[in-house]
Order: sequence, then structure tokens, then C-alpha cells
Amino acid sequence: MGRLFGTDGVRGLANVDLTAETALGLAVAAATVLVDDTGQARPRALVGRDPRASGEFLSAAVVAGLAASGVDVLDVGVVPTPALAHLVGTSGADFGVMLSASHNAMPDNGLKIFARGGTKLPDDVEDRIEAAHRSGAARRPTGAGVGRVHAGPDVEQDAQDTYADHLLSTLPGGPSSLAGLHVVVDCANGAASAVSPRVLREAGARVTVLAAAPDGLNINDGVGSTHLGPVRAAVVAHGADLGLAHDGDADRCLAVDAAGDEVDGDQIMAVLALALRDRGQLVEDTLVATVMSNLGLKLAMQREGVTVVETAVGDRYVLEALTAGRWSIGGEQSGHVVLPAHASTGDGVLTGLHLMARMAETGRSLAELAGVVERLPQVLVNVRGVDKSRAGADGDLLEAVAAAEAELGATGRVLLRPSGTEPLVRVMVEAAHQEQAQAVADRLADVVRARLAL
Repeated sequence: MGRLFGTDGVRGLANVDLTAETALGLAVAAATVLVDDTGQARPRALVGRDPRASGEFLSAAVVAGLAASGVDVLDVGVVPTPALAHLVGTSGADFGVMLSASHNAMPDNGLKIFARGGTKLPDDVEDRIEAAHRSGAARRPTGAGVGRVHAGPDVEQDAQDTYADHLLSTLPGGPSSLAGLHVVVDCANGAASAVSPRVLREAGARVTVLAAAPDGLNINDGVGSTHLGPVRAAVVAHGADLGLAHDGDADRCLAVDAAGDEVDGDQIMAVLALALRDRGQLVEDTLVATVMSNLGLKLAMQREGVTVVETAVGDRYVLEALTAGRWSIGGEQSGHVVLPAHASTGDGVLTGLHLMARMAETGRSLAELAGVVERLPQVLVNVRGVDKSRAGADGDLLEAVAAAEAELGATGRVLLRPSGTEPLVRVMVEAAHQEQAQAVADRLADVVRARLAL
């Protein structure tokens, strides 16, 4: 039996891979592992979800499992993942559980657990929770020992208000500092649909809103950070200064400039890192990025005197490096950006606010700011229907990768890795020219299909 927890919690097809029974069992196991049984105080947990339909029954299962384990539950309803993390940290809760599959399509869902303080769990704690789940270990209080549940519209609104106030308090230019900027924001019909347009307006920006009418079924459906077409078109049509696109749980943000050209996570990180440096807030002049970041980011930061520390793919590994080094910023090309001074995890709404704050602070366009990074051509091919567990062990595949690396030389690189959240293998190739990158990526993808076929 494979490990339940991937790089970002437990994720899969709702009611097949992630069932109500699994969600309840994991909640009971989390309570068993994470609750301090000193008897000094009743344990407390927060539960939130994104708006996808399956989150309704899955969050109900989690709440039931926690309350049955003697945990008092504050069910905050639909909130962004970073909002839940922030609320866990500021409320003093013992832990939190978020139901979301982030950027995945609506039929999927996921379960993420945040430790006290709003941080993601280390692998060893996830392993203990999984072991408790498989063994059936449980806390089973009776009578007054069972947990109580607090929920409802007022609780959800209070959670959103607290989070919005926090976001606005982080702006380096203070209240209304985004006045004069026109932004199109695509909320992916997800968890940021209420809060992101609100905070942008309260910060002084003129806001055009897309995909902010979640109905449980339309999350990430042709919109959001994985489908930039709508926000590109709207920015150009409205003559806006920029566009921002979130994913379903708003832990990531991508952007487009006034011409509708994409500004990816690497470019956003570069803009924000240099903003921190210019304010004297970039600790040790260091940026944390993953191995998926474009070589252009590393070259740009080298020119600017900023050190880039590399991690494995996954914002949890970025967070671990940030915590260990006490550095100021890190993130992923996909738009997960972490600003530890303000958030314990990737926060797409926070990222968008600070990107616009840099525009306001400098008076420069987003295209000009993002131009510090000259991206090398990069091709990513997702190969589905293969046994991803053998990606690092197949001899013929490893030989093909080595041959491709020799062909590219110092002007490019190859990265082949199994996805931590989806059943596929990712083939990423960078090269001096787009045609070469595409040809090498396609060739390696064919080898993956042949060698790892199910």
C-alpha cells in the first residue's frame, strides 16, 4: 500500500481516492498524534475548505472525526488555504485541517494538516498520522469530553475579516497605497472569490473581477492560474495595468502584464526579492527556489548579487529551507510564493498585493519590473498513464536523460520527476532555443511512455 501523504497532503479523486471514511479516519488519527494529552486545556482545531462540492461532505467528516476525538472545532467554512494557516497561527489552535485540491480539477479534493503555528507538518509527523490511521488508534472520550463544534455564516465572515485585515496590514506603503492601479483578478471560482477583490479594493486599486461566482462545480474550470487566457484577454480589453490569477485555494498567484504577457512565479519572486533588498529586508541577500525554477532566474539574481538556494519541488521544502536559514522569501515557478514575515505558507493574495505595491512604489510597469529575468526556453511535458514509482530506477530511461544532458551541455538542463500530487511523470527541459527544448522533451517523454508503461 502506497503512502497516503504526498508533497501537499492527501489528494485524489473525491469519493474514490479520498472518501468520507478516509477523511474521518485521518481526522481521528491527527487528533491522536497532534493533541497534547496533558489535560491542561481542551484541544482546539480549525477546519476550512475551498468551494468544491465534495468539500461539503469531506469537511463534515473531518469535523465529526475531530469532535469524536475530544477536539473543539471551529469550522470556518470557505477560506483560502493561507487564511486557514494564518488563523491557526494567530488563534493558538493546536492544529488545522484544510480540504482542497488546490489547482486540480473539481472532481479531485485533498486534505492538508497544519501544525500549531500554522506550519505544514514534517514528513515524520505525517508518517505517524498515517500509521495511526492504518492501525485504528483513536481518542474516544465520552460525556462532556467530546468536542464541541462552532460553525455558521458569522464564523466564516469573522475568519475572512481577520484574514483581510492581516493582508492589508502588510502593505509597505500603508492603506490605499495601490491607488491609481487597475487590476483584473481571476479568482478561479475558488476560495479567494470574496477576499481577493475586497482587499485589492480596500488597498485603493481599481478592480475588475473574473471567475468569482463559485457554485461548487466550476472551480478551476477554464479559469485561474492554470488557464490564463481569460485574464490575458480581460487585461487587454479593459486597458488594465496588470492581471492576477489565483488557483482554487489561493495559495498561488500568477500575473500578466498590461500587454497580456505572462509573469510567472520566477519573475514574481525576482521582483519581490529585489524589493525586499532595496528596503534592507532581504536576509543575507538570499532567495529560495526549487529545481524547477528557470535558469534565467538564477542568472538574473547572480547579476543582482542575490544568492539562490535550491530545494526539491514542493512549497513544503521551500518552507523548510526558509525556516532553517531564516530567509525572507522563497517560492516556485508555479506561483507559490512564501513571505515568512507575513505568512507561514504560500499566499497568492498576499503575493498579488506585494507585487502591486512594488509597482506603486517604483512607478514602473509590471513588464519593466519582470524584465529583470530573461527566461530560457523551457518545455514541460506531463506524461500520464505510467508507473511514476519507477521513474528514478529504470536504467534505459536514466541513460536517455544522461544523453540529453550531454547534448544540451552548459546551455540547458533536464529534470525528470514523478509528480507528488498527480499520477504522472513530469519531463522538463531547458535549452538555448525553443525548438531544441521541445525536441528533447518530446523524445524523453516517448522514452518515459515506453519504459514506464503500466
